[in-house]
Amino acid sequence: MNDSEGDFPKRDRSNSNSYRFTWFDWFCLWYPPGWLILFNRHWQHYHADPDGWNWLEYGLFLIPGGFYLALLLRWLRLGCRSPRCGDCQFEPNYQSAFRDEVLAPILKYYFRASLQQIENLPEKGPLIVAMNHAGMSFPWDFLGLACLLSQARSSVVQPLAGVSLFEHPWVKWWLPPGWSQVLGGVRAQLEDFEAALDCQTIVLYAPEGLRGPRKGWKKRYQLETFDPSFIQLSDRYRIPILPVVCLGNESLHPWAVNLKSLARRLNLPFLPVSFLMLAFIVFPSMGVWASRSRLHYYVQPLYQPPDPRPPPRQGRWAAYRQAQLLRSKMQSQINDWLKKTLRSPESDRKAKSLAIEIYQLSPPSDSLGCRNKSRPPHPIPCP
Repeated sequence: MNDSEGDFPKRDRSNSNSYRFTWFDWFCLWYPPGWLILFNRHWQHYHADPDGWNWLEYGLFLIPGGFYLALLLRWLRLGCRSPRCGDCQFEPNYQSAFRDEVLAPILKYYFRASLQQIENLPEKGPLIVAMNHAGMSFPWDFLGLACLLSQARSSVVQPLAGVSLFEHPWVKWWLPPGWSQVLGGVRAQLEDFEAALDCQTIVLYAPEGLRGPRKGWKKRYQLETFDPSFIQLSDRYRIPILPVVCLGNESLHPWAVNLKSLARRLNLPFLPVSFLMLAFIVFPSMGVWASRSRLHYYVQPLYQPPDPRPPPRQGRWAAYRQAQLLRSKMQSQINDWLKKTLRSPESDRKAKSLAIEIYQLSPPSDSLGCRNKSRPPHPIPCP
């Protein structure tokens, strides 16, 4: 197979029910406060949404501070209550529609995403796809890879997502009720992870968990400790792991610093502070937007579960060491990319400075990247 340089297949428009981009949708694509409108309009095309946003409120999204008035109007319209959230189930047909009709144009024209080295991508069978996660923003690196993989394999891809993406009050007001579940999101909890693997699907997983996006701009090229849970589940269900290195996701929210203590008080996975947050305060509908960046995904050779399985007493530690070995290999791929792309004298100086910075920030570790030998980390991180 050849590399996929953003060649997104066109959706069959013969179906009269398909969502068609209008001039307003293209306007929303290139005007950051309009991305939330695009997501909700597409949902309302396929689903009844009496509690959702209406056209007057969409118009208010587009003016400075208008979102706050739109939020007040919607709250009053709903009788001073939050939007109702029913018991939503995964809808593969809607995932396919959203992928081809919304994600594909965004990835092609805005993020210019590409899937490289797809000769390493198996043609069939279930997979655990392990990807580095960064950006401190809406998880566009995850959505991009899920879209590209599902198109390359014509398969269902379910990303493992943090619980906050399902339950946080801000998400319930921004996006339609059950949006994450309907699109195939899997809660980052052990029982949900196991249930998804039991369905023999492709599960997209971030071994760094929230430590990935939380690390911020200063450590953007440094991979955090990998949780061993995906290695253990791969061994248990005999499902291979496909490592994928994403480059460009570090620039989805450039120059961001994470306010950890305030984020905990607000029950947020992270709270970034940067010059872009000034625009977010004026246009809160930009919460699903991210800075323009080229997203390149490099598919790595497949990892097969060991045969025979390690003894139960050694399983946890063996999985932990194997996870850090995989982290070390992916870190080497990122470092090689930096060497290839930063070639000018000024870039060489910056690259050396960045390498020294990464070395100084990294805690002492053994050759496998194991940072704390006293105990392995808690299972199932939330991307």
